[in-house]
Amino acid sequence: MLDIVLNDILRVVTPLQEDWEIRFAIINDLRSIVESVESLRGATVEPFGSFVSSLFTRWGDLDISIELSNGLHISCAGKKQKQTLLGDLLKALRMKGGVSNLQFISNARVPILKFKSDRQGVSCDISINNLPGQMKSKILLWISKIDGRFHDLVLLVKEWAKAHKINNSKTGTFNSYSLSLLVLFHFQTCVPAILPPLKDIYPGNMVDDLRGVRADAENLIAETCDANINRIMSDRTRSINRKSLPELFVEFLRKFAQMDSWASELGICPHTGQWEQIKNNTRWLPQTYAIFVEDPFEQPQNTSRSVGAGQMKKISEAFLRTYSLLISKNLNQNSILSTVAPLYIFKYLTKPPIRNYSGPIRNHLEGYFHPSQPQVQKFIRPRLPSQHHVQNANQGTKHHVQNVNPGTKRHVQNASQETSSNGSSSKGEAQAQAQAQAHKGQQIWRPKSQRDSL
Repeated sequence: MLDIVLNDILRVVTPLQEDWEIRFAIINDLRSIVESVESLRGATVEPFGSFVSSLFTRWGDLDISIELSNGLHISCAGKKQKQTLLGDLLKALRMKGGVSNLQFISNARVPILKFKSDRQGVSCDISINNLPGQMKSKILLWISKIDGRFHDLVLLVKEWAKAHKINNSKTGTFNSYSLSLLVLFHFQTCVPAILPPLKDIYPGNMVDDLRGVRADAENLIAETCDANINRIMSDRTRSINRKSLPELFVEFLRKFAQMDSWASELGICPHTGQWEQIKNNTRWLPQTYAIFVEDPFEQPQNTSRSVGAGQMKKISEAFLRTYSLLISKNLNQNSILSTVAPLYIFKYLTKPPIRNYSGPIRNHLEGYFHPSQPQVQKFIRPRLPSQHHVQNANQGTKHHVQNVNPGTKRHVQNASQETSSNGSSSKGEAQAQAQAQAHKGQQIWRPKSQRDSL
């Protein structure tokens, strides 16, 4: 049942051709506006983030960097200059129109201009000279070439985190980038490992190497990563992890279910692919955080520095509650769906079968239809510069998408009512199971280095 639900969610959230086209259109709109701003003359408009890494969903935000002109060399700009330039762009956007919810967050560590495009309401974040963000996004894209399950699990974890309201740095929980790194680290530390330590892909501190002539710096990083990824994939002695996506998802929840008990002692280091004692890591001291997830491309920056100590219990409980539910015996697909995805996913999964659909339909539960042999809508994704072909290295399958239309209000209400009932019993069951394990003295999972010391 979990396999069915996860695949249904992936079909819903995977961007369609039109979602790519809309974002490219927004980028082109912004380019024309930037060209009209005198202080930004010669600047380029370049996407980064989940759009470039292909880790975005149909409703994902669009991150855009305005790279200032500096001849062939990488441009530098201070915070005050960035604030001034974004202020100029803000005025131009107001005059041009086509956007709403304009916000200028000028005093942030990285000044950002936020708005919502009139093109399907896509939210956009604009920053100045975020070349490091572009390169980080590209490396995450290239990593997906090693194993396509990384791409799929990142999308699923993001939706699960939204369902439990732990995917918002503004409220003291994880941002999407740190969630992606948690999935990456899970793939590095499962047995056998699916992904290598990132030092085996790029041994240096990538951000430090973005200096001098831009083309030379970018090419060196790309060529290094490409050579190492190809070497890793062609290594026939490498152990292959053949666990299914549901198994990896449940293990992910189990691995981090008690993070509130070890996060003050152990840090997560995707660069080395290992847990590290915080007290022994001179790069991380004397900074103190609720949890440390190091940026492997910009060491020793903590991608989870916004996570508040007061939110750690809530985050851990979300992992534990979901894990306990998924290993329980009394499950149905609605209870699973309500636990691993936001409510709006119901709108796309409670619609009756699509007209003219020739394949058989199994009605697994009331109001929730799943095509056992879905009609696949194929398309060619727009290719970004330096984009590698992404495929599942183990299974050799390409990602397909199906356009699932929104459900009716009646179906959503029925699903919501059933969700409320099932969610209540599931929560009680999860708590009871967790308490039973505690009484038996069992531990769900702890990092090995800490477990050995207990």
